[in-house]
Amino acid sequence: MRPDYFVSSPAPFRTRPVEEKRDLELEGESLISSSSPSSSTVRKMRTYETSHGGSLGNVAHVWMPIRAINRLFMNVYIVLIKAKINVLLPFGPLAVLLHYLTKNQGWVFFFSLLGITPLAERLGYATEQLAYYTGPIGGGLLNATFGNVTEMIISIYALKDGMIRVVQQSLLGSILSNLLLVLGCAFFTGGIVHYQKDQVFNKAAVVVNSGLLMMTVMSITFPAVLYFTNSEVLLGKSELALSRFISCIMLVTYATYLVFQFKSHQNLHNPINQAMAQNEEVSDEEGMPEITWWEAVCWLAFFTLWISILSEYLVNTIQGASESLNISVSFISVILLPIVGNVTEHASAMMFAMKDKLDISLGVSIGSSTQISMFVIPFCVVAGWIAGKPMDLNFQLFETATLFVAILVVVVTLQEGTANYFKGLMLILCYLVVAASFFLHSDPSNGYY
Repeated sequence: MRPDYFVSSPAPFRTRPVEEKRDLELEGESLISSSSPSSSTVRKMRTYETSHGGSLGNVAHVWMPIRAINRLFMNVYIVLIKAKINVLLPFGPLAVLLHYLTKNQGWVFFFSLLGITPLAERLGYATEQLAYYTGPIGGGLLNATFGNVTEMIISIYALKDGMIRVVQQSLLGSILSNLLLVLGCAFFTGGIVHYQKDQVFNKAAVVVNSGLLMMTVMSITFPAVLYFTNSEVLLGKSELALSRFISCIMLVTYATYLVFQFKSHQNLHNPINQAMAQNEEVSDEEGMPEITWWEAVCWLAFFTLWISILSEYLVNTIQGASESLNISVSFISVILLPIVGNVTEHASAMMFAMKDKLDISLGVSIGSSTQISMFVIPFCVVAGWIAGKPMDLNFQLFETATLFVAILVVVVTLQEGTANYFKGLMLILCYLVVAASFFLHSDPSNGYY
């Protein structure tokens, strides 16, 4: 029997005297005989009331916890089981367990890396669900805030332990991964699916992001040049003071960019053709949130907390993993760590490129690189300033040259406003060159200051 029947039955019917109640039952039976379609339903209601002493309200009270439990199980299924990448979730608790059972830091690092990977993807999912309730501007700000929260958490833990080179190199690796690997895979997969044509995108939005990336190169180059030319006024202090000043300028620039992007020039990020815009409108209408607003907030808090816990184990085992695996700290920081934070960007960029929505793919890859370079890096410098850590923008000569060349390659690749599988393959191969270079690169400070 449906529970709705119990909830909707009138309460005064249970409080009347027995004689009056019997008279009403007789009247009800006469009505039942004259109305055959609903007779079985009414009889079931009357029989249930008689056998249970008229306690229909208690059924409603019992039904509510059952609905809450069912909703909880459905939430767990949607968020923690449904996505295929969630098969990696058990590696997080396993890393914590191995930390206390074994002294092999290589395994702890490896399992922590695997455990954080699905958490970063699920964090992006929770942000996406929350964006359904906040509107386009609020959703854009949420993505801007939580889009690279994994990198920020790892950087904060590394900064707390004084591992400044790990912070610098991991953030540099995130920029390189988004610019070369993520964008390259998006161009390559989109070009394979749409091999008969060149995909096009909005050049105006790309030009703005390219300008911000070039500003990042300039901001990182000057402290490094100041250091390597021995032209500092105060040796060892001038580059730090310059880095903190430039970081404040970069944060102001990024805040202005958010206003420019989400408020004053929203049309700048419109797709290149009307057909693509219509496709996006259709997809927006079909897309519906799978969880409620409060559920999204709770999952967002849960994933952020769990990433914070695993990040501490990850950072504390970097040096031990480098020694046990015979891999340099530079390679771990620039190549391996960014894989964790870029899982969501990688999958999203490829999916939208295959759907011929290249503007969204560029927004994911180039936008994430812009956010790391213009917000996360200066944020870490300011955070180190507050915490008394000498975090600066002197990324050393090798890293600065690598970033400059990578951004130059991407800017030249995007200048025509078209994409194909060959351009994607070229960017992927460039990333392999960068990976091989850092595999053979030995950092003079051994990952620390």
